[in-house]
Amino acid sequence: MNTRMRIFLPSLACGMLLAMAPLSAQETALQIDPTQTDVSFTLPDVLHTVHGKFQLKRGTIRFDPATGKASGELVVDAASGNSGSAARDHRMHQNILESVKFPEIVFRPDRVQGKVEAQGTSQVELHGVFVIHGAPHEIVMPVQVESSGDHYTATAHFAVPYVQWGMKNPSTLFLRVSDKVDIDIKTVARPPQNTAEKR
Repeated sequence: MNTRMRIFLPSLACGMLLAMAPLSAQETALQIDPTQTDVSFTLPDVLHTVHGKFQLKRGTIRFDPATGKASGELVVDAASGNSGSAARDHRMHQNILESVKFPEIVFRPDRVQGKVEAQGTSQVELHGVFVIHGAPHEIVMPVQVESSGDHYTATAHFAVPYVQWGMKNPSTLFLRVSDKVDIDIKTVARPPQNTAEKR
């Protein structure tokens, strides 16, 4: 091997590694589709369990696979909460969520713990700040991610201790409900159409 070739090959290898490095550490940007998002809640009481749903208004998430650092937000319309009972929902919005005064429920991620695989199933934890009733609370949300081609399907389950967080307990003398509400989220996320959104 001549001298030029001995110099050229290591230089080429270094150049390829440098070219690949930004791709491996590139920030991933995802747009969450409100039409393919289900945000449901479950509130047990002594007689039966109340089930209901909220509507997602918008959602984006960005994360760096190399560092786990994340950003973005999921914004839920607080006034959209619906359990199927007009009287019960009126009490929920007026006395507990105060959704006229606090119209949005927001989750802002700041860190992903675990690796999101390019294909198949991943189990990760999404750490961030959950804002409800106008107050921020740190939470860790376990998330299962299914990666398939050009999209991700994510499911999450966590509990909101709403009484501990300063909201009223709707229990009465004859009706006793839990002081925690379970939240389940299922959503589909894709890279944004506009690549300029990737920052």
